[in-house]
Parts: sequence; C-alpha cells; structure tokens
Amino acid sequence: MPASTSRYAYLGPEATFTEAAARRIPALAGAALEPYSTVHTAVDAVRTGDVAGAVVPLENSVEGSVNTTLDELIRGAPVMIAAEHLLPVTFTLMARTGTTLTGVRRVITHPVAEAQCRAWLSKTLPDAVTAMGSSTAAAAESVSGGSPGVDGELYDAAIAAPIAAERYGLAVLADDIGEDKDALTRFVLITRPGRPPRSTGSDKTSLVAYIRDDHPGALLEILEQFATRGVNLTRIESRPTGNGMGRYCFVIDAEGHLNDARVGEALMGLRRVCADVRFLGSYARADGVRPPVGRGMSNADFRDAVEWLESLRSG
Repeated sequence: MPASTSRYAYLGPEATFTEAAARRIPALAGAALEPYSTVHTAVDAVRTGDVAGAVVPLENSVEGSVNTTLDELIRGAPVMIAAEHLLPVTFTLMARTGTTLTGVRRVITHPVAEAQCRAWLSKTLPDAVTAMGSSTAAAAESVSGGSPGVDGELYDAAIAAPIAAERYGLAVLADDIGEDKDALTRFVLITRPGRPPRSTGSDKTSLVAYIRDDHPGALLEILEQFATRGVNLTRIESRPTGNGMGRYCFVIDAEGHLNDARVGEALMGLRRVCADVRFLGSYARADGVRPPVGRGMSNADFRDAVEWLESLRSG
C-alpha cells in the first residue's frame, strides 16, 4: 500500500505531549494526525505504508531514553529519523469552568505527572486526594465529562499537558506546576528510508553500530572513527540486539550531516570495523546549535587531501 503523503501517526492518545510536539514540527503543518496506542503500532504503520511518518518520544532530560523507541530503530525493517523537536514538559492543573483552586478536593493524573508535581500538590493542595489514570489526556477527558474514574469517584481537577485544557474545554487553575522547570522531551519524526534532508550547518546524524563480536576495545574502535575525524558525539547508548544474551549494539547521535566529509568518512570507518551499520538519518538539530569544525576537518580540507593523494598516485 503506498504511503499517504498527508497522514501521520503519533503516540496517542489525543491531547498528550506527543500530539503537541507533532503539531510543532514544520514538515507536518496541515497534515492529518492520527493517534496510535503504542510506539510499535505507530512505527509499524510507517513500515507498511499506512502513514507517511510517525512522531514518537525518543528521550527525556529527566528520565533518559525511551527504550521502546530505541528498540524500534534497532530491530525490524529499517526506518529513518527525518526531524526532531524538543518540547518543554510543563504540567497544568485544569478543571471545569467555575471550579476554584480552593474547591479542588480530588485530582486525577498519570503516575509520571504525579511524580513531577508531587511537591506542588503537597504545598498547594495538601488535603487533596490524587488518583492515577491511564494517561494525562484521559484524566483531562474524565474531568471534562464529569465522569467517574476507575474507582467510581468524580474528580475536581486533572494534571495534564497544556494542550489538554484547550482540547477538552477546561479552565487552567495553575500552570507549570512540575518540579523540574527545565525538563525537555525529544520527539522524532520517523519515516521510511530515503534521501535525508539537505544539510543546514546545524545538523545531527543518528546511526546504530553493531559490533562483530564481544572483544576488548570494541567500543574504542567505534569511538576512534569519530574522534580521529573531529566528529563530536552528543549521545551514545548500548542496547541489546535481541539476538542472544550478551549481544549489544550502540545507538549514536553525532554532530554533523551525512554530506559532511568528516561524517561520511567516519561512517565508512564504522563500516570497516563493525558487523553492520544502520543509518538512521541526518536532520536539522532542534536546538539550532552550529558545532565548530576543527582545523583540518572541513569539507575543503578533505577535498584537498584527496586531490593531494591522487596527485601522488598519478605521478
């Protein structure tokens, strides 16, 4: 089935941080966004061509990597990262219109949100009872409809992403109530493999390096391919390949673009020393940082070195 050019999946349900991130990715402006229940079903819809792409969380500045997403990148049919977005994780206390902060006695949210907002709740609503729901969006929907939760009780307010207040017509009683004010979640747009976007000068390249066997210096061999070419790594993490005990691969984010000579040569070096290398894409960095290029590591420097070598070979 050919992929739709206007339909994109995202990790649902509706009115969560993932939907908020998807709506902020420029490439998806005007596209139809559809929630999927799991990361696997969202990415699998990309693989089968049911959708043109999927937005899923990849890592959080507080909790680290989202392993379910990493495993989708490592295993199964290859997919590619086409874009990334950094979304501030801010939690909002919301309620039906007319509800006041002093009138809140029962709050519903998701366990992750509750952990982030526990200090605020203890200080501001010390007598309120907090219940846990399946998602922050479901909590907001429950409050909006005045419907009881799994415990059969009604809730006065919900803690959810700001987008949920707009989606379910709730009034904001307090904003940005999370304990970590600098929390960010990195979301990525997954597509089927193809030509990466054009280099911007502020780019990131992601890949998976599969070692040939478990031997002393295996990780060093990988790191040397980048270090000797002046390529900085922003992230490296080991994950099991799923092909037996003790078999691991490395998921890597590197500064630069596939079209940068230093990055291209690093990938060629990996190809020589690794059992396999899965290219996950080169794309614009969400933070806009333009990394410095060391002396002797520019595209012009690499071209000059190639021309010099060819002149020696030709006599």
